[in-house]
Amino acid sequence: MEPWYSIDWFTIGQWQQFRFANSWILYTIPALPLLFLFRYLLSQGRSQKLNVSTGTYLYVNSLLGWLRFITPIAFFTGISLILVALARPQIVKEQRIEQSDGIDIMLALDVSSSMTETDLAPNRLAAARQMAQMFVKGRKNDRIGLVVFAGEAFSLCPLTTDYALLDQYIADLRENMIPTTGTAIGDALARCINRMRETEMPALADTASKKRTKVVILLSDGENTAGNLDPVTAAKLGRAFGIRIYTIAVGKVEPVAAARRDSLPDTPAVATSAVDEGVLKSIARIGNGSYFRATDAKRLETVFKEIDRLEKAPVRTQVYEHVQDFYRIYLYWAICFLLFTLFLKNTILANILED
Repeated sequence: MEPWYSIDWFTIGQWQQFRFANSWILYTIPALPLLFLFRYLLSQGRSQKLNVSTGTYLYVNSLLGWLRFITPIAFFTGISLILVALARPQIVKEQRIEQSDGIDIMLALDVSSSMTETDLAPNRLAAARQMAQMFVKGRKNDRIGLVVFAGEAFSLCPLTTDYALLDQYIADLRENMIPTTGTAIGDALARCINRMRETEMPALADTASKKRTKVVILLSDGENTAGNLDPVTAAKLGRAFGIRIYTIAVGKVEPVAAARRDSLPDTPAVATSAVDEGVLKSIARIGNGSYFRATDAKRLETVFKEIDRLEKAPVRTQVYEHVQDFYRIYLYWAICFLLFTLFLKNTILANILED
């Protein structure tokens, strides 16, 4: 910081940094010349004059004519600086802190053999894995967990804010990591619900954590062909615990009705990877969420962005201000100018110049 006697305190750049607590006082400064004019008009013809010979040199008279304004200018400057000090120039440093309680999100990803289909480049699982990683990286203050399923469902990662760890789990997903064939959607939902229920133990959870929004994002490309729990029943259980469910159907393969497959035994093998949109839509409807269909990698990215937009925890912004006053600097300058004025008023020089 510059010393108080530095002329830098009067530069335009310095004044642009100030915030004046009583800025209205500055508007009184232009009125000061009117007071000087009023004083001059009142004193016209009343003051005594002392005639002093200054010689015949023109430049001397001209110089004395200008010097007679030093005293009123010094007095005007001193009073103006007092008004500046009263306006309280300040430099305010603002700090914003954003806080959010976040939400709980469980990702349920299908890793069955049908996820190796290449209608999403490079394949369905790789595309889902990449988009899930992008989704996790874009979250803040949220606890996210991971459940994987095929013929069985396993909780791979509990709810955590360690996004680097979760990213590694997602990157390691492979289609053969669960040997049991099939697609157990109901069991996957049950695993997600149990993980979220574990965070609500009365002895461990406070009131704020109980009120956290809870979301399941289920991504699958197949029908519910395995597991011990019906998906609709699991969705109703989730709704009872206040859990919102989003479902994403992956793949371009159009669903083939079960009745048609029974009547057409020679239906091509591709029908085994058909998407059962009916059950996924029912799960989303019961779970107060939304159903999405991702027919390519770009659409899958859009789906995750839409869910990211819908599921945002409210953010509280706290603003801290560090206020530093600088009125003393201008008060010191004002005292200097007023003392200078008093000095001039008590010298014969001032009397000569005024007369």
